[in-house]
Amino acid sequence: MKRMLVLGMALLLPAGPACAQAVPASAGDRTARGYWWYETPRSDAEAEAQDETVHRPVIPPMVELAKWSPPRIAKLITEQRDYAATVLTIEAVADFWRLQDFARRKARAFAGVTQLAMLTHPELNAKAANPMVGEARDALGAQKDQVRRQYLRAHAGEFALVMFARESCGYCKVQWPIVQRFQDDMGWQVSLMDLDRRPDLKQRFGVEVTPTTMVIRRGSPQRMVIAAGVETYPNLAQMAYQAVRLLSGDIRPEQWLTGAGEEDGFFDALANGPVSSTDPRVIGGDPIDARERRP
Repeated sequence: MKRMLVLGMALLLPAGPACAQAVPASAGDRTARGYWWYETPRSDAEAEAQDETVHRPVIPPMVELAKWSPPRIAKLITEQRDYAATVLTIEAVADFWRLQDFARRKARAFAGVTQLAMLTHPELNAKAANPMVGEARDALGAQKDQVRRQYLRAHAGEFALVMFARESCGYCKVQWPIVQRFQDDMGWQVSLMDLDRRPDLKQRFGVEVTPTTMVIRRGSPQRMVIAAGVETYPNLAQMAYQAVRLLSGDIRPEQWLTGAGEEDGFFDALANGPVSSTDPRVIGGDPIDARERRP
């Protein structure tokens, strides 16, 4: 009987080397555990609950916090908010609002220094180029209209305006008188092209919708769409002005939003140097730095 008991124990328990292998090499190594060392894996809910544990953030003294960058401060505020919303203690919530108050004061300080910087460096201030007073804005608008009209009239013999339409297009009947007004004001030749009668023009000029208004350079393949659909007369004149300047090489694509009379000013994207890697000044290896242009 004793021999049978010893034999049974020998069958149930592994030998010395096997027993050493039964010690798990790692928590995720199931093969090293053996049958009798099997553990039920954690459920997804338990794993998520453990991963979502919110720890109390360390808030440094104010003198240290003042040296932090805004992204780092914003991260700390988010962490403190999550912690405070989890524990819901008075002190944790108060710490969150202390951090918010610090961020508010820092933002107000930045706004104050910004005003001083704008007064010290007026070339960075839009007010010099875009006055908010009504009378000044009216005078500025009249000046821009005059610059635009003189430029477009000077190029009237070089460019033409073409509007593509269809007989069934109701919007085309609204846009055509606006295009004709452009002819009267700027002295340009304008043409109306009916795509129902000339369907080949659709593919030739890439017209997808009607009405489509396009600036075409005479004796050249250069052309540019300036309106797709109904456009007001002031916008049509401004787009034609920009298109002619771009096709003539007077501006670069980066200056498309530079209006009449705004060259080398606040609203000129290239006034203080190149902003694009394709700018010839960058490609040529001799970029113009804004600081070098100051007296």
